[in-house]
Amino acid sequence: MLDAFSKAVVSADAKGAPIGSHELADLRKYVNDANKRIDATLAITQNVSCITSDAIAGMVCENTGMTQPGGNCYPTRRMAACLRDGEIILRYISYALLAGDSSVLDDRCLNGLKETYLALGVPLSSAKRAVEIMKVATVAIMTETNTGRKMFEGINSGSGAQCQDIAAEAASYFDRVISALS
Repeated sequence: MLDAFSKAVVSADAKGAPIGSHELADLRKYVNDANKRIDATLAITQNVSCITSDAIAGMVCENTGMTQPGGNCYPTRRMAACLRDGEIILRYISYALLAGDSSVLDDRCLNGLKETYLALGVPLSSAKRAVEIMKVATVAIMTETNTGRKMFEGINSGSGAQCQDIAAEAASYFDRVISALS
């Protein structure tokens, strides 16, 4: 994984040219967004348990057979594995969001995820649904549209509109996970 600065240097070096004005503008935007990225990542990490447990509970509520004997969330160790996997996905999404680069998500989380779930007999539709619920909850936290709980006061400094671009970026990372499971 390369940070935004290293990526700009490697790209310019590959072209055999100095860093151009477009690349400098992108770096300036990255620096200007740094505090929002940190706040958004903090919001995810402070709420990782709530986000994942709500997502898994939502997925199970939509398919109650999962907690019955023979279901994919029965016994409790399988439910714990679902929660753990949700937390791992959120962790890599937060890494990508902080870096402004999805390569760590792609390389360390998504590479082989579908094949692993298929080998374990995990229904991909259930895994995708859990990720969809995590996406909605995370974006709601970042844009302060989650009316059910007061999650984190620092992000956006009182205005959800200030973080729409960071929330959209986070949503795109969730979409990458959903796509990888398709």
